[in-house]
Amino acid sequence: MKSLTERIMGYAEAEPEATPIQAKDLLHFGDRASVSRALSRLARSERLLRICRGVYMRPIRTRFGLRAPSLGQAVPALANLWGETVVSNGGDAANWLGLTTQNAVRTVYLTSGPDRLLHFGAHQVKLLHAPRWQLAAAHGTAGTVIRAISWLGPHEVERSLDAVLPKLSRQEVNELAAARAVLPNWMGEPLSRRLAHV
Repeated sequence: MKSLTERIMGYAEAEPEATPIQAKDLLHFGDRASVSRALSRLARSERLLRICRGVYMRPIRTRFGLRAPSLGQAVPALANLWGETVVSNGGDAANWLGLTTQNAVRTVYLTSGPDRLLHFGAHQVKLLHAPRWQLAAAHGTAGTVIRAISWLGPHEVERSLDAVLPKLSRQEVNELAAARAVLPNWMGEPLSRRLAHV
């Protein structure tokens, strides 16, 4: 009969990349204490990655060796697990929109949940709690614009809007307009003035 750790690994290997694994999902293999100990052993032996307290993921085997799951798959999977909104940070948003050439040294996402530090092998990812307005239009270009301008600050809002608004589609402009009600005045008022002429 297979050991508990081997049964857990069999389960992990049958799941898609970046599937979060928790003790509560494995109680059909044994009691919670035994499952938790087995998960800890698998993490110590690097057969599983301990992403944060109580959450594990399977490393991915490639012809070059093992790698952590893709952040592009892992972060949405964790957001779904926790029922949170998780989005790129304002610096990354500003870079993507061409408003800055700075590149972040650390990987940071904004979340509707609590601050967390995630471990993907040697790579750390920080989740920072953000106010609701910074998560508006979360997964669209309008949300990217909001986070970029938030990161650049009040002194850059006029220049940023001048640079970005002409590049947006009608739908993206409408999404930005719909988000105005939750924005702070320093951003919402200049945006309203610009949208009146779009």
